[in-house]
Amino acid sequence: MSTQHPDNAEAPAYAIDGVIKGDGEIIEAADVLALGCDEQMWDSEGKDTDTHVIQKLLSHYPGYFSEEMKLGRDALITLRVPNPSIELEMRKLLIEALHGIPIAYDVANEFYEGDLEPPIQEVILPFTTNAAQIVKVRDYYAQFIAGQESRHLPDGSTVSDWIGDFYPKHIRVIPLFEEREQMMTVDDIVREYLQGWEVEYQRVFLARSDPALNNGIVGAELMLKTALARLDRLEGELGIPLYPIIGAGSAPFRGHLSPVNVDRIFREYPSVQTLTVQSAFKFDYPREQVVDAIAQLHAYERKPAPPVDEARVNDILDRAGAAYQEQVRKLAPTIASVSAHIPRRRERKLHVGLFGYGRTLPGAEDVALPRAIAFAATLYSIGVPPDLLGLAALNEDDFAYLREIYPSLQEDLSAALRFSNETRITQLLGDDYRRLFVRFTQEIDRVHEGLTTAVWAGLVRNRTSRTRHFIEEAALIRRFLG
Repeated sequence: MSTQHPDNAEAPAYAIDGVIKGDGEIIEAADVLALGCDEQMWDSEGKDTDTHVIQKLLSHYPGYFSEEMKLGRDALITLRVPNPSIELEMRKLLIEALHGIPIAYDVANEFYEGDLEPPIQEVILPFTTNAAQIVKVRDYYAQFIAGQESRHLPDGSTVSDWIGDFYPKHIRVIPLFEEREQMMTVDDIVREYLQGWEVEYQRVFLARSDPALNNGIVGAELMLKTALARLDRLEGELGIPLYPIIGAGSAPFRGHLSPVNVDRIFREYPSVQTLTVQSAFKFDYPREQVVDAIAQLHAYERKPAPPVDEARVNDILDRAGAAYQEQVRKLAPTIASVSAHIPRRRERKLHVGLFGYGRTLPGAEDVALPRAIAFAATLYSIGVPPDLLGLAALNEDDFAYLREIYPSLQEDLSAALRFSNETRITQLLGDDYRRLFVRFTQEIDRVHEGLTTAVWAGLVRNRTSRTRHFIEEAALIRRFLG
């Protein structure tokens, strides 16, 4: 699943001043399908994306979509819609997005002359906290979008007599779980949603970035593994395929999925069905390498999820999460100062208050954070990889258990700490974290280290005219922004 997460260091040729916007999103969607992706997430929640994506794809690339790639059969556009229970100022955009689904069908129906499957069949519901939220989206579409065709107008005719039938009649809703409470009880929510509802399968989206933003890298991994184990058990209980989607970025902090380490994902999440191919994956590596990596993802056959010791997991989560949040609280002024210089890579709608789509720290709601990509970019850019935060709370028994349940821990930390600045770690985090840095670091990229020193010096001296340039140069070395 290709997504529009703006974590790329390198901008594609169709970006304008480094920012993908407008018809650039359409060009990208067609291009990623040519790369081998068979699904494009279309974000109607946070990015200024075109609601007429199907019409534009078919009109801009008629030969490709008639001869090589049939939308609805060979590839899907999957909408990410606002959650009206959470994103109050955006809730009516859900209605706009759902109304666009039958319009997209009509456009594709004319293009394919009636020989088609719906080009949009599913929507992703972010911030899902309970089954009722999923049911409302599913039923609203069936009753008030597709269902309006049978309603009568004052002259006695029906809506379908007037403007035609509505297809598809139903949509599937993919819940996206992002918070600890919901990820640790994901089976209960999915079970309740599916009760009395016959489906061939159900997809479940598990976040990786926001759990790391809120709990640190160890917390995010443990939450994800617990959720996968619970879904695995539920699949056996219900006898219905449950297909996990994992939202992983290229940065180690955000999931460590890039074209050069696809095997790591299969090792850590053997039961995964779908993975997100985010912007750094697509734009920061040679095209041939990207095509090969996507082919590897397609070829993988999912396996059972390994069991987890939930009591042990929750104990580590509590301690590591609290230590992580304490460090982030201390770093908040620095994060705010540096994040102002992080370049944008996507056109975004301004929402969720004055500062847009930001985040607050659990248990410290007064601490406002940038989104996960900008947060990670900020700390990597000063040589303090966020992957370190919270690890000082762990003892040797914890690390021994983590090596069992999280076999890529050393690999992930080594990859992140390659972009460290030891001086800055000692200055901002203290000796405990310096010792962790020494323990897990295998090599340091000295050019990147020099750039982080330049970023810091500019901030300290209030000479920031070249700060963004240094941040972008460092990101190119890492092959991800954040």
